[in-house]
Amino acid sequence: MEQFRKVFGQPRVAIGVIHLVPLPGSPGFTGDFDSVARRAIAEATMLEAAGFNGLIVENFGDMPFLKEGTPAETVASMAIVAREIVQSVNVPVGVNVLRNDFDAALAVAATSGCRFVRLNVLVGAYIATEGLIEGRPGEVHRRRQALNPEILILADVMVKHAYRIGETDICDDALDVAERGRADCLIITGRRTGSPPDGEDLKRVRTVLEENNMKVPLLVGSGVTPANAEKFLKLADGFIVSSYLREGGKAGEALDAKRLKEFKMVLEEVSRKTWAW
Repeated sequence: MEQFRKVFGQPRVAIGVIHLVPLPGSPGFTGDFDSVARRAIAEATMLEAAGFNGLIVENFGDMPFLKEGTPAETVASMAIVAREIVQSVNVPVGVNVLRNDFDAALAVAATSGCRFVRLNVLVGAYIATEGLIEGRPGEVHRRRQALNPEILILADVMVKHAYRIGETDICDDALDVAERGRADCLIITGRRTGSPPDGEDLKRVRTVLEENNMKVPLLVGSGVTPANAEKFLKLADGFIVSSYLREGGKAGEALDAKRLKEFKMVLEEVSRKTWAW
């Protein structure tokens, strides 16, 4: 919790997502890398101006994703763009190398100045679109220690677009991610991109963390809108927003100025209110 507060410096965290368009080597790459970087930097400045106090860079345009073994050209491209973004904004920046390449994410973060990474699967094993994805917390933490031990690890609990192997409950999974996975922050999502999590699940996870004296920040990772943002902030320590901010509310599309303005008003209202951490 202490390191999380140090990085974000805010009582409530609002992280905006930068969806990179297809990068070199991916099926949709157009051949113009400069335009990829320009759009990413533009998104970063727009999100910061809208009041987001954190940003995360994702190679969303590279779909379909590789579960691991990210090509060198993708890692190099993300490091270049992430560095440009870090130097263009005054809020902490993170990275998520989709689908779940912790080694690439930590390498990009360490070389670009990013302060955190998001890992979709830190513990357990999941069947996802990309196949079998296994968490490797031991390797994650050893790699972080070698590169930069101050990089935060934000980890999903029962990640969307995937199904945990074996019978489990979200509370058990949350405890495993926090305790066995030693995540610096937990992320709760809905089942699919853009879908919100169940409010009761959030309450249960918060309760079980408190009962086990685990002071781990909790973020809502999908489905946040101006209509439900305040409700979620009463249950969690912040949220990650992307789909709603884009044209038609669709992931991967360009940022929508009108939707950004709507969310800016929400964030301004949040900043005027105080909830206990």
